[in-house]
Formats: sequence, C-alpha cells, structure tokens
Amino acid sequence: MDALSRAHGAAQRAVLAAGGITVRAGARVLVEDLQLQCAPGEMLAILGRNGSGKTLTLHTLAGLRRPTQGEVSVDGVPLPELSRRALALRIGLLPQDLEDAFVVSALDTVLVGRHPHLALWQWETAQDERLAREALAAVDMAEFAQRRTDSLSGGEQRRVAVAALLAQQPAVFLLDEPTNHLDPHHQLAVLALFRGLANAGRTVVTTLHDPTLAARFADRVLLLFGDGRWALGPADTTLNAAALSELYLAAMVELGQDGRRVFLSA
Repeated sequence: MDALSRAHGAAQRAVLAAGGITVRAGARVLVEDLQLQCAPGEMLAILGRNGSGKTLTLHTLAGLRRPTQGEVSVDGVPLPELSRRALALRIGLLPQDLEDAFVVSALDTVLVGRHPHLALWQWETAQDERLAREALAAVDMAEFAQRRTDSLSGGEQRRVAVAALLAQQPAVFLLDEPTNHLDPHHQLAVLALFRGLANAGRTVVTTLHDPTLAARFADRVLLLFGDGRWALGPADTTLNAAALSELYLAAMVELGQDGRRVFLSA
C-alpha cells in the first residue's frame, strides 16, 4: 500500500445509503425506488446509456439535488441535516467537467481541496501543502505544481481535479466519468488509484461508460436503464453480454483476454 492509501485508510470511513430514492428529469422517471448501501472498502460502478440518469443519481448521492422521494444518508444521518463543511468532510465529488473561475497554479487548485479541513479565515498550513503535493504526485503531476491551469491539456487538467479530490480526503468518493479526457494509460492509473483507496477503507462510487473497466475495477455495478428500472449486483455476475445488450440497446459480446473480461459492441 502506498503512502496516499495509508493516509486515507487511517482517516474516517463512512457508509453511504440511498433509501428508496427516485430520480427524475422533468416528467421522466429515470431511477425509481433505488435501495443502495455502499460500505467502506467497496468500489461501485454505475453504468447506463447517455441520459439514463447516471450523473443525476450521482449528484443526488452527493447532496447536490434532492430525490423526488426517499433520502440519502451517510452513517445514518440524512444529508440535509449536515452542514456544508460536515458534508464535504464525508463526501467528495469529481464532476464530469470543471471550469476554473480563476486561473491559478495547479498546486493552488489542489489546495482548494483542503478547505473543508480549515477553520474560517484559516490559511493553508505546511501540512496542507505537503498533502496537496502528495496528491499531485499520485496522479503523476508533481512537476506541474507551479503551472497555470490554463496552460495544461484537458487530460492534465483532469488529473489536477482528481488530485484536488484526493487532497480533500473525504470518506466517500463520488466520481463522474473520472476517465474523461484521459489517455488509456492514465485511465487505468486513475481507476487503480481509487481501487487502492477502496482497498484502504474508503467508499468509491463512479460512473463509467466502459463496462470492461467496470469489470476490472468494481466490486459491484449499478445498471440504470433510464426508465426507472435498475439492476444492482456483483460485477462478476451482473455484467454479462445479455444484460449489457439490454442496457445499451446494442448487441454486446464478452471476450476473454489474459484472464480479464472484455466487453465489445458486436
């Protein structure tokens, strides 16, 4: 286990639960009566077609929007009962895309992740900077610490955003398409990083488009069909060609490669 995983494993752990939540987009019911509990040490992948409710469900789990019915809680406490700071100490969200309002260095961007740990008007300490630099190193961006974010490529900006989330050190990581803008090497590296954090006792929930990556890294998967229906189960059994063909409305086949399952559209 690396230093980052050890540091996160030593910090707080939390159980994220959705008690019968329904997620709508206008008049459409995307997810109905979802019962879900995510425990420390688990990595859950959410899959579905475009518009099936993956992002809206993740935002609901993060407390950014309220479900039409049901409630989301962390360690038994409904999210609306938590202060913004208390919520940020427990749950961290990586959005699909980020637009920086200010152009600052990569290091300053990552230091924003430390704000939930600071008192009002408190400046970042040397320890906060050390944690931010460790987070940048974890995503192979240490040498870019002083680079302006507007001078970075899309993939580099994505890795800085991941580093900011790592520096936040929440108990629960919610990731919306964490592989966006990343090349294959960094896709695997980032997912392996969060797999390691789950192994160290964190809770990780991520949306993904690629079922092959879900099969490789996730313990369980949540399939969203976009019409209220959903399926939840172990990745080993829930991910199969028949289920994925129904999910994506496209013929899918399963292949084996070096002991790993690979899913492709036929």
